[in-house]
Amino acid sequence: MTKQYDALALLSGGLDSLLAIKVVQDQGLKVLGLHFTTPFFGKPWLHDEWLQEYGIESVNVDISKDYVRMMVDGPDHGFGKWLNPCVDCKVMMLSKAKSLLPEYGAKFIISGEVIGQRPMSQRRDALSIIVKSADVKDVLLRPLSAKNLKATAVEENGLVDRERLLDFKGRSRKPQLALAEHYGFTKIPSPAGGCVLAESESSARFIRLMQAKKQPTPADFRLSQTGRQCWAGPLWLAMGRKQADNKKLEKALRKGDYLMKTAEFPGPLAILRPTDNGTPGPEDVADAAAYTASYSTKARKHFEATGEPVAVTVLHRTEAGDEQGELNVLPSRVTPLGWQEPEPQEVKDWKAEQNGQATA
Repeated sequence: MTKQYDALALLSGGLDSLLAIKVVQDQGLKVLGLHFTTPFFGKPWLHDEWLQEYGIESVNVDISKDYVRMMVDGPDHGFGKWLNPCVDCKVMMLSKAKSLLPEYGAKFIISGEVIGQRPMSQRRDALSIIVKSADVKDVLLRPLSAKNLKATAVEENGLVDRERLLDFKGRSRKPQLALAEHYGFTKIPSPAGGCVLAESESSARFIRLMQAKKQPTPADFRLSQTGRQCWAGPLWLAMGRKQADNKKLEKALRKGDYLMKTAEFPGPLAILRPTDNGTPGPEDVADAAAYTASYSTKARKHFEATGEPVAVTVLHRTEAGDEQGELNVLPSRVTPLGWQEPEPQEVKDWKAEQNGQATA
């Protein structure tokens, strides 16, 4: 039987989400943290720390497929400064949490939002939009700002004592830090962050992917965050910067991909992945191999000293199985295809184009 709880909480791992749970636990209620993960955020390796440090039980909730679909279709309430769909993100998590209430016998949902703290999703009007869109008016409690908001159903029916809730508002962190000290927190996590959709460099990578594939997968978005990202029109090359990237690339190989690496010299692994309009031909593979070899310092120096080509092993994963061969190439950063890394300006241009289309 599934263990039963009084409430389910959105647990990002940031200070606000932890404190919101503690405030409700203080009233003798059992709370389970729901830690949502996507290709863009999530720290599932911290579950043990949350239990040991803060006494908070938690489970992982993977919403990757639904989240990617929302990103590709376009969030109903738009993007923030970069590609962060903060309002729709919160709506999705609350909707999922509501659907899980029966499974855990829980009566309500907890969220650590503080009114006025974040410009896109924690304005008073945004908080109301989130409640309405997720249809959680009767089950949502925001303990840290409860006294600055209308009493909720769980307060009115006596399940939670409103007088023991809080009245935080604005961007100051002082109230949260004081409350953390009250609870004896020895580790003070940063405000909930770590969403790469709010970062310029990552957003540029995602825009290229979304333009090249109509239906990118969560695996595609994970690959787009690995190592160095290089594009030549619709051709996509992901290349390791360090050993950890190389290990991720080995695991990321999918059908249709080309995996390449210098054969006789240490260097990065690279994946050449097909897109809707970018199925690599033999010349494209050779060009990508030459570009990859240029990031092997020893291979490049060998070529500069001797003028001799270097060998690059190429593994092509097909429906029938893996096909492996070897290409002799001249390492070069300047190749006929002209590989380039995405620029943040591309995100601004794309958003401007989308807005123009929407108002045309």
